[in-house]
Amino acid sequence: MSPNNGPVLVLGAGPGLGMAVARRFGRAGQPVVLVSRSANRHAGYVRQLTAAGIDAMAIAADLHDLTAIADVVARATDRFGPIETVYYGPGAADPTARPAPIEETTVADVEAALRAMLLPAVAVTELVAPGMRQRRSGSLLFATGLASVVPLPMLGAFAPTSAALRTWALTLHTSLADDGVHVAALVLGGLIRGGDIHRHAVAAAPEAMTLPELDPEEIAEAAWRLTVERDQAEAVFNALTA
Repeated sequence: MSPNNGPVLVLGAGPGLGMAVARRFGRAGQPVVLVSRSANRHAGYVRQLTAAGIDAMAIAADLHDLTAIADVVARATDRFGPIETVYYGPGAADPTARPAPIEETTVADVEAALRAMLLPAVAVTELVAPGMRQRRSGSLLFATGLASVVPLPMLGAFAPTSAALRTWALTLHTSLADDGVHVAALVLGGLIRGGDIHRHAVAAAPEAMTLPELDPEEIAEAAWRLTVERDQAEAVFNALTA
């Protein structure tokens, strides 16, 4: 079953995985709505997609502001019609920042991580899932971290938050399947090649150091297949502990 040609909403449109997802779903015929804080990049992203024959628009928004998500969905729907696919993978506000390890993690750290990672996912689900259920069509894809399935103490507050986001996705997968809506988690363990965090890591790493890299095109292809085949609740990409 192929997705309908409604738009794909790319929440977290960076140069690595976000744009890879945009290209893959765009090639399949879906209009693309790019969303990120980095408005200065958007014109270039849209030009790239347009040059490839993909209808696209970009919206500057901070997804940590939950009220902004409603505006994003409204503008995307006004331009392209009801959202068919959501890819949720917002990047770090500071790609150079490192979290405190788990033994030093505070309540404030976990609260901030939940606000950054989980609550926007709940907000976008609340906005688009009712329409998807009514149409009996649509997919929600949530990118989360490997710490959701493998203990990684150095990720601190992002470990329980990643697990919470994965549980959100898997529970929705079970709940919405009979309504024609497919939900899945993309569990990512490694640096996304070409992304902002990868770029900073490469610049800081010793020359001989091998970094745990993931191929964004491979992940994007898997994401698209999840929405087509609709028989899997998650896909795991592990360059850290495999």
